Formats: sequence, C-alpha cells, structure tokens
Amino acid sequence: MRRSTSLNTAKNNRYIVIGVIILITLFLCSLFIGRFPLSLSKMLEGDEFQIKIFWTLRFSRVLVGFIGGFALGMAGFVFQILFRNSLASPDIIGVSSGASAGAALGILFFPSAIAVMLCSFSGALIAVILAIFFSSLDRSDRKGTIILAGIAVHSLAQTFLMILKTIADPERQLASIEYWIMGSLNGVNSHAISSNLVLCLICLSILVVFNRQTLLLSQDEAEAKLLGVDVYKMRFIILILTTLTVSSVVSLTGLISFVGLLAPHSARRLTNDNSVKTFILSGIIGGIILLIADILARSVSQTELPVSIFTSLIGAPFLVFLIFRGRDRI
Repeated sequence: MRRSTSLNTAKNNRYIVIGVIILITLFLCSLFIGRFPLSLSKMLEGDEFQIKIFWTLRFSRVLVGFIGGFALGMAGFVFQILFRNSLASPDIIGVSSGASAGAALGILFFPSAIAVMLCSFSGALIAVILAIFFSSLDRSDRKGTIILAGIAVHSLAQTFLMILKTIADPERQLASIEYWIMGSLNGVNSHAISSNLVLCLICLSILVVFNRQTLLLSQDEAEAKLLGVDVYKMRFIILILTTLTVSSVVSLTGLISFVGLLAPHSARRLTNDNSVKTFILSGIIGGIILLIADILARSVSQTELPVSIFTSLIGAPFLVFLIFRGRDRI
C-alpha cells in the first residue's frame, strides 16, 4: 500500500515538473512571437523600440496569459469541488458571462479601469448567487441542477448584454463591449494589469492555503462538519475568493471559454485524485492552454483572432464528450 502511494506521489510530482517546464518554455517562446517579431539580439544591443514594445506590450500580455490561465484552471478545480460536479466551471455556471456583462455595464456608465473591474466582480458574484439560488429550488439535490441553473444565468447575462449593446455608442462603447465578449489578450498593456494581477495572486495564494478545507467540502456536509469545517462560512469565503479570481482575469481579457473546464479534467485524468497536486496541476495546465491559444491567435492569420476561438475549438468537443460519458461525479 505504501509502495503504491509512493509511486503515485512520484508520478504526480513528475507531471508537475513536466508541466512547469512546458509552461516556462511556452512563456519564453511567446515573448518573441507576434505580428511584430522581437529579436533578443537587438534588444541586447539596445534597440529602444523593441525594448519598449517588449516591456509595455509583449511581456504584459504573456504575463496575463500565464497567470490568467493558471487562475482559470485553479478556479475551475475549486468550482468542481464546491459544487461536487465535474461539469462546473466559471463559464458553464455563468460566472464568466456575468463578469463580462458587469464589465460591459462599467464600460457604458463608469469608464475607468477600477470601476470596470468592480462591475466585473459584481456581475460575477451576482451570477454565482443566482445560480446557487436557482439550483436550491430543486429539492431533489441532483448534482446536475447547478449546471442547468448556470445555463439559465448565462442566458440572463447574455440578454442583459444585448440590452447594453443596443444603447451603447456604436463607434466607441460597442467596440469595447464586443472586445470583452470575444476574449483576447490583445489589449493588455503594462499600465492596466498591476492591480488586477496583484488581486488575482492574493486570491490564488489564499485558495492554496484553504486547499484542505476546499477538498473537505467535496465530502458529505455532515462529515465535513465532523472534521472541523464550518461548511457554510468556508464555502462562502472560498466562493467569493474564486469569483474574485475569475473576475480579475476576465476584466483584463474578456470572456475566455472552457479553460476552467479543460484544465481540472486534464489534471484529474493524470493524477486520478483531488489532492493539492491536482489543484496545482490544474493551474499549470490552464496556463499552458491559454498561452498556446494566444500564440495561435496571433500566428495563424494576418489579423489577430480572438483567443476564445481556439479554447472553444478544444473545449466544446470535450464538453460533448463529458456529457455523453455521463461523468457527473468528482
């Protein structure tokens, strides 16, 4: 038994090391790929134009892809644990669409970076509250109810978004809203990311600290209480932290689909458990997915494409596969 556990631990450690190597490699390669290719030799020679582009645009963009993908992967894992449903993710239960609708509201009426971020968080939080409320109306306690509630919340958010688009200024505000809906790292720059990334990293750090409590919440409620977890209080705290994490990313990138679904599933298939290493591996895989999608978004065409095109091309078939397999348990 001990030998089996030791082998499994070594295997999981190996997956994390390999994932970190791939993630760092993609991060470094992504710094020099784009419509304006950068040259390390020219930057070392002191080319001011290339250095300015590197620090102002390229490095900021890649950093958001790295941390944002990591955050969405971890958030997806936490949502699946909290709702005890392997289909739960920020976009499927309506968090991402709620955050995007909130951001659109901010663009229309409170056009400042901080206000847009606060509106984005508020929209995400409202979406979570509504999804929980709708699912609580089903007394049968079916695990799939939260998914149906999320679909309903997503539809409400999309309806609200369409109303906002009809009253938006076509030349300025509508274009900004469309950017949010498509999801892209194109508009990321060094002047806009600091507060968002700091908030995201703080929330992620706290979620890692609360990892044991999060895993206990996947157990039966009575069992979790016996193990010393204040179920309702801890679930609320973790839910708020996870929602804030997602909204801090979405407020920078717009709606990016399926990363929060793909990453935890891929990690769990590798580790076959819900340990802290699966939690970390979910973040690593999320970062890998988003960096690859961003590289493709600025490489496969002369004009840059929305990054969600590439995450959806992978995620949509994967979601259909999960539905047909009927895997609704963690």
